[in-house]
Amino acid sequence: MTRPFDICIRGAGIVGRTLALHLAGKQLRVALVAPGTPQPAEALAADVRAYALSLPSRQLLEAVRCWPDAPHATPVLSMQVHSDDGGQVAFDAAHTHTEALNWIVDVPALEARLADAVRFQPLIEVFDAPKPAALTVVCEGKASQSRQEWGVEWDVTPYGQSALAARVLCEQPHAQVARQWFDKGEILAFLPLGGESGNLCALVWSVSPERALALQAATDADFCQALELASHGVLGSCTLTSARKVWPLQQALARRWSGVALQGAWVLAGDAAHTVHPLAGQGLNMGLADVAELVAVITNRPYWRSVGDARVLRQYERARKAEFAVMGQANDVLQQLFTNRHPVVQAMRTWGMNRFEASGPIKQWVARRAMGATGKPTTDKN
Repeated sequence: MTRPFDICIRGAGIVGRTLALHLAGKQLRVALVAPGTPQPAEALAADVRAYALSLPSRQLLEAVRCWPDAPHATPVLSMQVHSDDGGQVAFDAAHTHTEALNWIVDVPALEARLADAVRFQPLIEVFDAPKPAALTVVCEGKASQSRQEWGVEWDVTPYGQSALAARVLCEQPHAQVARQWFDKGEILAFLPLGGESGNLCALVWSVSPERALALQAATDADFCQALELASHGVLGSCTLTSARKVWPLQQALARRWSGVALQGAWVLAGDAAHTVHPLAGQGLNMGLADVAELVAVITNRPYWRSVGDARVLRQYERARKAEFAVMGQANDVLQQLFTNRHPVVQAMRTWGMNRFEASGPIKQWVARRAMGATGKPTTDKN
């Protein structure tokens, strides 16, 4: 007789597949729901997403042998932050005694590694519809249908900005430096890709919705000219190598992250539970931290408790909501601070950045906190 599923995971993105692999490594039987047909190769190639992943996120992925190879996971050795009117902050991996501040990971490469690992894990079965299980984990993203079906309230704070993402080939090598500019209410980030000696960058440009659409519709030449102006020509001329993707920016939080429905116990993870502004690069790191916490509470539960036990799930919810309260609030404050164009606020911001740059131990503590160097382990290797 076939053993019933312990866990059903709705959503087969990075968070869902990583969770499935870790749970299967704990000898739990997992149903992974991935609606629709697999994406064709050309669709994957058109994916312009890249994420800045922290050391704990890397360790979590390495534990299931899914960390991408070197050309698709570029170590960031330093980060340079500039604001209008001369504010500057720089972070350096050497000063924090770490291998890298973070790694810029190519999303299609990471998703391909995860998909291969899932395919060869016998305790994971992939379906196009949910299956009965002791626990359902919702990893469907911010537009989660399951969350809506279960009546979970979704508190949204729109930022009145849109993000434009693309990839550009720069005249000068990126030298493993992540660069960010806050200027006139806009936020532009250049993230190094293509390995240690590459000159390919992923860009995320947070601007007004109207400007985002105008930049998306502009000719390649006009777009690159605007980009070179916004980046002060630091990497020379730019050549667009991808499509330009645009989406609205918001911070959002589900009021409940766990509960019981007709189908049984459920819990939210990843963007189905929370979203943040991309300015600090913490979105996927927070989703993978959800994975680490959920795996830990399930693994360490008393043997007589089910994986769908309400007390176990509330433990996960409390821990992750507490972390979001810190990270989400900090992200929101930064967004409000750096998009405010009032002259007094701009002057205070520049003064504050320069004082922070000279703060020594305080700056290093903040850098290590942002890198995820909190001393808390993610999960043990399987």
